[in-house]
Amino acid sequence: MGDHQITTDDAWVPDACTLPTAERPLRLAEFDQFFADSVRAVDRPSAQHLRLRLAGTAQVEQMARDLTARESSCCTFFTFQLSRPEPGALALDVRVPAAHVDVLDGVADRAASATGTR
Repeated sequence: MGDHQITTDDAWVPDACTLPTAERPLRLAEFDQFFADSVRAVDRPSAQHLRLRLAGTAQVEQMARDLTARESSCCTFFTFQLSRPEPGALALDVRVPAAHVDVLDGVADRAASATGTR
């Protein structure tokens, strides 16, 4: 686990998210910890597309699958795709429709902040 500061400011979370408000700080903290521990680089191929380059371990892959499955169930506008672009590498592509670019901006900012790549 990293020693970064976890913030629970969810002002960028849209009304379309059906996760109960009381559970949002915990989910944000889970993502912040995942970003700090697992993300190696943050790329933004387009306004609607974020690519997170992850540590390539099986544990990171399982954590990514678990988090993205839970997030997809409450925020259906996200599309997550996990891939292995080369041996030992793992990438998580996150896409949103144009109406939710501001949400992807929030995710990108949190990932960059947690990894120190801002």
